[in-house]
Amino acid sequence: MLVLSRKKNESIIINDNITVTVIEIRGDKVRLGIEAPKDVTVHRREVYDAIQNQARASDSAAKVGRPEV
Repeated sequence: MLVLSRKKNESIIINDNITVTVIEIRGDKVRLGIEAPKDVTVHRREVYDAIQNQARASDSAAKVGRPEV
């Protein structure tokens, strides 16, 4: 894992087309702004995990109804 220090209004660039900017620092919270192409999905970790869990559950349910080949 790469660990970087940034101050308010400072950015990092990922893969030439994604910019992450520190918008605000308030106590123990940091607000980030993310600029990315429309075809790049960006989720908070807990949302991403929920999507993955739902996809796995859906996949498992589909396999239950399918006969073995």
